[in-house]
Amino acid sequence: MRWLVWGVLLVLLGGHSSSSSPAPAPAAFVGIGDGHFQLNGSPFVFNGFNSYWMMSVGADPNQRRKVSDAFRDAAAAGLTVCRTWAFADGGYHALQISPGVYDESVFQALDFVIWEARKYGIWIILSLVNNYGDYGGRPQYVRWARAAGAQIHNDDDFYTNQLIKGFYTGHVEKVLTRKNTMSGLRYMDDPTIMGWELMNEPRCEVDSSGATVNRWVEEMGTYVKSIDKKHLVGIGMEGFYGDSNPSRIKFNPNGYKVGTDFVTNNLIKVIDFATIHAYPDSWLPGQSEATKMAFLEEWMKIHWSDSKTILKKPLIFAEFGKSTKNQNQNQAFSVRDRDSFLTKVYSNIYNLARNGTTMAGGLVWQVMAEGMESYYDGYEIVLSQNPLTTAIIMQQSKNMAALQH
Repeated sequence: MRWLVWGVLLVLLGGHSSSSSPAPAPAAFVGIGDGHFQLNGSPFVFNGFNSYWMMSVGADPNQRRKVSDAFRDAAAAGLTVCRTWAFADGGYHALQISPGVYDESVFQALDFVIWEARKYGIWIILSLVNNYGDYGGRPQYVRWARAAGAQIHNDDDFYTNQLIKGFYTGHVEKVLTRKNTMSGLRYMDDPTIMGWELMNEPRCEVDSSGATVNRWVEEMGTYVKSIDKKHLVGIGMEGFYGDSNPSRIKFNPNGYKVGTDFVTNNLIKVIDFATIHAYPDSWLPGQSEATKMAFLEEWMKIHWSDSKTILKKPLIFAEFGKSTKNQNQNQAFSVRDRDSFLTKVYSNIYNLARNGTTMAGGLVWQVMAEGMESYYDGYEIVLSQNPLTTAIIMQQSKNMAALQH
């Protein structure tokens, strides 16, 4: 029955059925002009999604079809940008087994992810390392450095230790210069890739001002650009404000300071676009839904304003979602809660995007394929199984596409 409803939705909202031909491959690089994304000389806005798991799942030949299924369903829902990981440092299905040593079969899984995105007309944003220990991240780089005899104090030495920085730049070079075994294109030459993120959600406990992260971003962003002058570069930040403008810190949830500075970090010349993330349920536990939504609307608006007037760079709302694991134990989760949340977030994205396209689009966390229960994190959206949620996503895709035209 769900497939019948799914098919009806696709027809009603102008999508393509899962059996139809894929959309054309991205034929041009996404660029920057006049403070917004550009494609073929015109403003580029979008509706998109996160699927961090793609390379890892694709590394298992028996599971690889799930990558294709997710792209197929996403394309049918009008989603045109996907954010995913280009890292897996040590551990299970590692891409980088140890510094400079790679598992070719896992790299070929990433080749496949990019190939499938191209087939379905979806641009990819690739993140190059994690702040957290999931899939290795900064903690794994630190362990590698310690094993090599480096004097390491804590994980924040990632940003300053020369050996660790060498490990990171080695990974950057390896990924950017990789020749895709399916398309024959080097990643740095492939327009399917919209841009690179230096890190997923950088944080630095030892320097809450943002200065340490700032120096690292400038150094590593410059390094990426020295290899790849065709693609855009973002930091991958959540959007927390730092010491450069104390009046802005009040906008951080609960006054958080995590070692980043949204304004100063994104003003760096080699950074092309800014990002924000938001998880009101986690950031404001115990607060009412009205309080959480008021925070979220203000969070979006202040970052849009700063991006438009100070940074003069486009902004992506790169992570947001509503979890089935509701933070309020007295309130059971319902799909209606998530759909209401998405409707409000999408409305805000659209209304901000209408005003000059500085707000370029949103990437919901997260889309999964059927049969991925072991990956569920509470935020999963299986498009083929959630027709009402999918209808909301499709409508946003149509609204953003209309803005572009």
